[in-house]
Amino acid sequence: MANGAFTGGVKPGGLTSTTEVRNLLCYVIRRVSPLSREALENALVGEELVNYFELVGCLDDLIERGLVTEQNDMYAITPSGEAVADTLYRDLPRTVRESAVRAVIRAQSWLRKSAQHKATVEQNGNGWLVHCSIEDMGSTVFELTLAMPDEHTANMVQERFVQKGGDVFALLLNALTTPDREIY
Repeated sequence: MANGAFTGGVKPGGLTSTTEVRNLLCYVIRRVSPLSREALENALVGEELVNYFELVGCLDDLIERGLVTEQNDMYAITPSGEAVADTLYRDLPRTVRESAVRAVIRAQSWLRKSAQHKATVEQNGNGWLVHCSIEDMGSTVFELTLAMPDEHTANMVQERFVQKGGDVFALLLNALTTPDREIY
């Protein structure tokens, strides 16, 4: 099992060889580049496609081999890495490739939105408060605090605000700035 990968936390159908993990990383970075380490970890480990330790080891190996570059915790593919990705992607199951790319795009979107849409949870007396804000160009442009009855609901609101904070702000702004229709 010289080419075996760590498999703890990998779901059935996930990648179980180091070669497959390296190929997947080249493929994903080729398709969605530049890519942060955090997005890769959240996506591929979160989807249980690869083991965390295998991911980290293979990323280091790809950098050492000159297939991927890393600058400021962002990964990009080199021409040699592109050749590997374009040649070997068919060795990976199609479902794994597609799942990985979708997961990475979702992870990148989450990271981008969480930089603007902030939400924190705090316990307050009998319930929980969710403090939501949207920041743009270094300034807070929207703040809202919601009271929730339990921690589970508060955490759900926190996560959804990060995902949908822009929609919440747009709807609220529209409701507050659109004149009411007169009823005849």
